[in-house]
Amino acid sequence: MERNTITNMKRILLNLLPVLFLLASCSKTISESDIKELNGYWEIEKAEMPDGEVKEYTVNTIVDFFEIENNKGTRQKVMPQIDGEYLTNEVYENVEIVEVDGKTMMKYHTEFADWQEQLIKVSKDELIVQNEHDIKYYYKRPIPFSKK
Repeated sequence: MERNTITNMKRILLNLLPVLFLLASCSKTISESDIKELNGYWEIEKAEMPDGEVKEYTVNTIVDFFEIENNKGTRQKVMPQIDGEYLTNEVYENVEIVEVDGKTMMKYHTEFADWQEQLIKVSKDELIVQNEHDIKYYYKRPIPFSKK
């Protein structure tokens, strides 16, 4: 009887393994409300290379500004100024957010290039994207300059 119990437990475990693997491999889905959090200014904190090397960004002279509505919009590079304003060169990257194979992708288009990044996480204060070379970029909301 003990042998049958062990055999049954093995059978149950073997049937559960694929389900557990599937659950573990699924990434969190990015919702419409999450995508709305993308709007605004983002400052890069660090980049994590595929080999685990991390590059820290301690001073940023340029930040990204996203303006997305109905999964389409723009990203623009802007320079924070001492007075709290942002200087821009009026160059925009068109952005479209789409689902591809269960992943939320940000597809970029300019006159010169097309590329995409996977949107890993976006919240009020944190943004993580991964590019086609498996480099993860971590962003935070910038703290405005103060004249104090």
